[in-house]
Amino acid sequence: MENINEWLLPDLETSTIIIISVMLIFSCLIIITRIADLRTFAKMTSFDFATTIAIGSILASVAMDTTISIGNGLVTLAAIVIFQVIFAVLQRKSNLFRKAATNGPILIMKDEKILEEALKKSNLHRSELIAKLREANVLQFDDVRAVVIESTGDVSVLHVNDGDKKLQDEILDFKY
Repeated sequence: MENINEWLLPDLETSTIIIISVMLIFSCLIIITRIADLRTFAKMTSFDFATTIAIGSILASVAMDTTISIGNGLVTLAAIVIFQVIFAVLQRKSNLFRKAATNGPILIMKDEKILEEALKKSNLHRSELIAKLREANVLQFDDVRAVVIESTGDVSVLHVNDGDKKLQDEILDFKY
């Protein structure tokens, strides 16, 4: 029965170390992201998303594994954020790098027509598209100007709200 108690009940020393670790590493993360930039958690690209997951994993590891020092966690966090900043600068300065490193958006619906080949390419099922249309308050297909799967995997639904407004070409220009 003693083993179950050790397994279920936290001991005071370990709990104190975990609480202090969380407070310190989380505070350091806030400072690092304030110094680096706002993009750190923006999920602008799949790389940003991966960075967010990696940061969460590091925070959890430092908090739960008392053998990992706060210093090692801090160095790892800083390295990931610095790498992300370098990656973002390279994307901004080089079209070739941006095209090689990120997924481009995919137009999956134009006006009221579902582009079946684009659905296949994006591994999206028609029922998933319909669910996204419902989330965007689309009542009928002719309410849709365009549906785009963004480079982050998010689905953007552009509505036909104002018949007088023409869709700006740049909005659907995927050659960046």
